[in-house]
Amino acid sequence: MTMLRTLLVDDEPLALERLDFLLRDIAGAEVVGTACNGREAAERIEELEPDLVFLDVQMPGQNGLRVAATLKPDERPEIIFVTAFEYYAADAFEVEAADYLLKPVRFDRLWQAVERAKRRKHLRELEQREGRREPSLAESPQSPHEDGFWVQSRSGAVFVPTDTIEWIEAQRDYVMLHTPTRSHMIRMSMRSLEEKLDPAQLVRVHRSAFARPGNVVEVQRMGRSISALVMRDGANVQVGPSYSRAVAERLKLRH
Repeated sequence: MTMLRTLLVDDEPLALERLDFLLRDIAGAEVVGTACNGREAAERIEELEPDLVFLDVQMPGQNGLRVAATLKPDERPEIIFVTAFEYYAADAFEVEAADYLLKPVRFDRLWQAVERAKRRKHLRELEQREGRREPSLAESPQSPHEDGFWVQSRSGAVFVPTDTIEWIEAQRDYVMLHTPTRSHMIRMSMRSLEEKLDPAQLVRVHRSAFARPGNVVEVQRMGRSISALVMRDGANVQVGPSYSRAVAERLKLRH
């Protein structure tokens, strides 16, 4: 089992206690220390060399985004931002964060974030052993649907193949493309996205969400209607009432 030595950073003692309590029930995350501000966070990261850091955004002295940005990319632990403010999400993914959690943190999202951090650490170790492979941009057969999306990053842009996307959720004027190793934020409406996606791969399950049927491991119901899908990565994706019948048919379930 991959074990992540974990540092918790937050200026609110109750927030630290809650994270520590929830992480006790998540295999593979060992809390090795805490910090209560940006300066202390930087010192503890250098001292403890953790694999994973849960980092609050708004803190005295130096905010979490600044702390993450000043870490050396090749030595930086996996970063999961935890904050009460969703408008920092775009900045969080600019510094290659593994995930971005909103307070109060839900257990299912916390579990998903830790699993993603494990996968990222494993893939990074493989790349270091085998050498980084450049992605192929070979031409693919013409299709009316997009085979992927270019997402702006701090160093330019990264290509996210559609077949790596497990589920998608709307975030105001943006959408979040969730893959096994990280989430990507792109400015696009759900209507425009639906026109670009192949419905054979990703299905609209809510006015604010798409999901890959092959990655559904559990279906939750409210009465006879499907109310939510539990994905392979632990995410709980809500199903809208008007989409329930179509989702049941796609999953070959009785409505």
